[in-house]
Amino acid sequence: MSKIKVMHLTYDMRIGGTEMVIKNIIESCDTEKFVMSIFCIEKPIGPWGLDLQSSGIQISAKSRKPGFDTSLITFIRKHLKQNNIDVIHCHQYTPWVYGVLAAFGLKTKVIFTEHGRFYPDSSSWKRKLVNPWLCKITDHITSISKATKQALIDFENIPKDQIQVIYNGIKPLAYSENEVTLLKQKFKISENAKILGTVARLDPIKNQCMMVEAFSIVLRKFPSTYLFIVGDGDERQKLENLVDTLQIRKNVIFTGYIFKPANYIAMMDIFLLSSLSEGTSMTLLEAMSLGKPSVVTDAGGNSEIIINRLNGFTTENDNSAAFADAIEAILNKHDLNEFQHEAYRIFNSYFSIDLCLGHYSKLYENL
Repeated sequence: MSKIKVMHLTYDMRIGGTEMVIKNIIESCDTEKFVMSIFCIEKPIGPWGLDLQSSGIQISAKSRKPGFDTSLITFIRKHLKQNNIDVIHCHQYTPWVYGVLAAFGLKTKVIFTEHGRFYPDSSSWKRKLVNPWLCKITDHITSISKATKQALIDFENIPKDQIQVIYNGIKPLAYSENEVTLLKQKFKISENAKILGTVARLDPIKNQCMMVEAFSIVLRKFPSTYLFIVGDGDERQKLENLVDTLQIRKNVIFTGYIFKPANYIAMMDIFLLSSLSEGTSMTLLEAMSLGKPSVVTDAGGNSEIIINRLNGFTTENDNSAAFADAIEAILNKHDLNEFQHEAYRIFNSYFSIDLCLGHYSKLYENL
C-alpha cells in the first residue's frame, strides 16, 4: 500500500502555536503510513522550518503578493499535481482560501483547521457569502477548541455540523532537575519562595500589564513570591516601566527570549496566562504536562483547559483583582498536590500528542 502524501499549507514556520502543532504532527507521525511536507505562503520560513528542513522534511515557500494573489493559487495547484499530494491540510483561514481553490477539481482532499481568532473578532459580508461555497469543496473542517468552533459559526457562516473539535496535543515537556536547581541559585530564589511565571511574546494581546498589576496585589500578602516573565516583544519596555512604577522590581525577573524554556516552566509553582485572546496556548499545555496549576483569563479555549478549582482558575478577562484573587487562592493551599495531580491528569486525558495525532491520522486515512 502506498504512503499517504500530506502537505501542510501555512503562513510560515516561525515559532508559534500553529507552527508547533504542524511540527508535532510531522515529527510524531507514522512514517510507514505518511509522507509529510510543508508549503509556506510567506518568507522566510522561520527557525522551525529550517529545523525540519535539516531533518529531511520537504518545505516549499512562495511569498504571496499584496491583495488577493491569484498567481499563488496557480503555483500551489501546480505543486499539488507535480508532487501527487493526497491531502492538503490548510492551517488558518487565509491558507485555507488559497489551498481549497488550488485543489478544486483535483484528487487532493482538503482539510481546514482554524487555530484561533483575532481580538476583537470580526468578519465581512464577502466572507460570509463565499465561505459556505468554500465549505462545499472542503472535505473536512476542524477547530482547536469549542470557542474557536463557535467563532467560525458566528463570524464565518460555517455550518455547525461541518466542524469537528480536535484539541491541540504536545509531547510532555522534558527538563533537567539539576538545571532547575541551578536557575534558582542563579536568581537567588530561596527554598520557601513561590515562583509564578509565564512564557509568551510580550504583546498587547497577551495583556501582561494586567498580570503585573495582579502580581503587585499578590505581593502584599505573599512578599516571598517571584514573577518570571519569559519572552520578548514590543511590550517589554512598557512592562519594565510598569514594574518600576509599582516598585516591585526585585520580585519580577525578565529573562528575555529563551529558545527552550522547559527548565523555567519546571521551576514555576503556578503558570499564568493573561491573554485577551487565545486559541490553545501551547506553553499552557507544556506547563500542564509538568503538573503545574494555572491561572488564566477566560479567553478563547482557556476555560476548556483550566477548570476552576480543579487544575487552576479561569478568571474574568482583563480583571487584575480577580486574577490576583485566583493566584492567592492557590498560594493559600499549603499542599498543591491535588492541583498538580489534576493538571497532569487532564493533560493526559485530552491534550497529549498521541490523542491529537490519532485524530488527524484517522482523518488523513479516511479521506
